[in-house]
Amino acid sequence: MSMRQHSFLDRLIGHADQVLRTLAPEAARAGRPSPAGARAEAGLNADERRQVAGFMRINHTGEVCAQALYHGQALTAKLPAVRTEMEQAAREEVDHLVWCEARLQELGARPSVLNPLFYAASFGVGALAGLAGDRWSLGFVAETEKQVVEHLQSHLSTLPLNDQRTRAVLDQMRIDEARHRDMAIAAGAAELPPPVQGAMQVVARVMTTTTYYV
Repeated sequence: MSMRQHSFLDRLIGHADQVLRTLAPEAARAGRPSPAGARAEAGLNADERRQVAGFMRINHTGEVCAQALYHGQALTAKLPAVRTEMEQAAREEVDHLVWCEARLQELGARPSVLNPLFYAASFGVGALAGLAGDRWSLGFVAETEKQVVEHLQSHLSTLPLNDQRTRAVLDQMRIDEARHRDMAIAAGAAELPPPVQGAMQVVARVMTTTTYYV
């Protein structure tokens, strides 16, 4: 028996469920255990704990945005193969979302209250990118992941040296994001015009500046 083809309405309902799983606390489930594993908790002082919590709040919101971007693109992608790759990448990003949320809890901190706003904005960008065509949609993925890898590397370089739990999580996220970037490029991503890349960097700075605190 052939598998039933999902209609646009089916996918819309599925994405509504994904929205709730992304934004509701502890609703998402990771497919992989946290890279933090059994690493001992570092003896962070108050300032270090505040800094790491700010970093993880940024990264958690980044994963919320990644979920929204991939969901929006998958909803409007024209080629089934591209849609499948977007959905698979989104599933892998769920791991990052759960790992970041768990680390925030360990630090006694909470996710950003701005997550619903950033989700909505990122979903709209993803949907528009999908409508523009799969090459442009993949281009957004490639550029987004490129910037995320650079952003994660900057956090890794400034983390307290003894915080091995956070370092393990961010390092695995960096590896995964680089793979998603390479996947998009191999699938035929178009290079985005410099003004679009610059606009994405500005939006990223707004997100990181605000969610570090709230």
